[in-house]
Amino acid sequence: MTETAIPAGSEHGRAEVLVGIDAVRAAAETLAGITVRTPLVPFGQPEARHFLKAESLQPIGAFKLRGAYNAVAGLRPEQQGRGVITYSSGNHAQGVARAARLLGVPAVIVMPSDAPSIKRERVARDGAEIVTVGPSSGERQRMAESLASERGLAVIPPSDDDRIIAGQGTCGLEIAEDLPDVAAVLIPVGGGGLASGVSVAIRALVPGARIVGVEPELAADARDSLAAGRIVEWPAEQVGRTIADGTRTQALGARTFAHLSALLDAIVTVSEAEIAAAVRLAAEESRLIVEPSGALSVAALRFRASEAGLDGLAGPVVAIASGGNVDPDLSGVARQPDPLIRSRSCAPAPASRPTALPGPGSGLARLRALRPAAPPAAHPPASRPTPRPGWRPGTSGRR
Repeated sequence: MTETAIPAGSEHGRAEVLVGIDAVRAAAETLAGITVRTPLVPFGQPEARHFLKAESLQPIGAFKLRGAYNAVAGLRPEQQGRGVITYSSGNHAQGVARAARLLGVPAVIVMPSDAPSIKRERVARDGAEIVTVGPSSGERQRMAESLASERGLAVIPPSDDDRIIAGQGTCGLEIAEDLPDVAAVLIPVGGGGLASGVSVAIRALVPGARIVGVEPELAADARDSLAAGRIVEWPAEQVGRTIADGTRTQALGARTFAHLSALLDAIVTVSEAEIAAAVRLAAEESRLIVEPSGALSVAALRFRASEAGLDGLAGPVVAIASGGNVDPDLSGVARQPDPLIRSRSCAPAPASRPTALPGPGSGLARLRALRPAAPPAAHPPASRPTPRPGWRPGTSGRR
């Protein structure tokens, strides 16, 4: 596991104008009656004051409807009349399909061949046309842009768009309003739209809160990008190894990179075993069905609290459970014993072995292969994170 603090000298993003809290508030008005104000569900011991923001309870089972509806609703009537197109592995696809259906707009969705069947079926039920391509996120973006040019369709990007960022920011707006003393927020990072929007809202309304992004260690392009101060792209075959299918994005976009560079306090990564354990922990301790991508923040909260900088914080901590569209192949994880869970330890799991992962196939088989042989024995020595600008010895590093 690696913790990366955000460097001061990033070559992108610092001079850019970011989405503001007024845009997030406007998006909240647009979404009234469309999305759910999801609850903060207790997780773990009551005295810990840990909560999961249950975005799995949205109408499409994930946060993506917030940004998708805000973007489609903001199009001019003539653009809506021609239709919209997007490219997505699943949850954004569902968000655009549902938004288009509610607004009476034709929709085309470019999906990868390895998208979970449950997400593909739900997109089809909302009446969208599905175009299937290979697993590369770059390939589906190129196909969408080509079809948009041919048919005159409006492109609704999954993450790298200010309308999307503002819509996703309504999740953070709700956290700040419902828990004004929140000390830290943990956010899954795929394309970075959710983390960008939530960071806008939290930084504006609770400026002292710690904001931490969470990625799978098998798809840690955002971590590498923020550490390098430039956008770093990972190959499709590498990001495709993680069970967290919603985070198989190969690179951040320019806008999400700008927001995360300016607003995140740190980004941490979690192992595949920790993700699998977090899926079950969310069900067992909060009675929530959470998909692997949505369980990233849960994994960081339970297994990586020290690396995320949560030790010693005085207030409540929120982990955003970003979605609950579990592939049926992965459903067995909630029924199988797991030493990580039995131990109830915050100690990290034994290091995963990426080269030993099975190839594409049954998600349940992949989860079984990840199960550690025994509970972790003890904490390894804590890494020393690089502090944010302005950090001084004897301070928490928080803004």
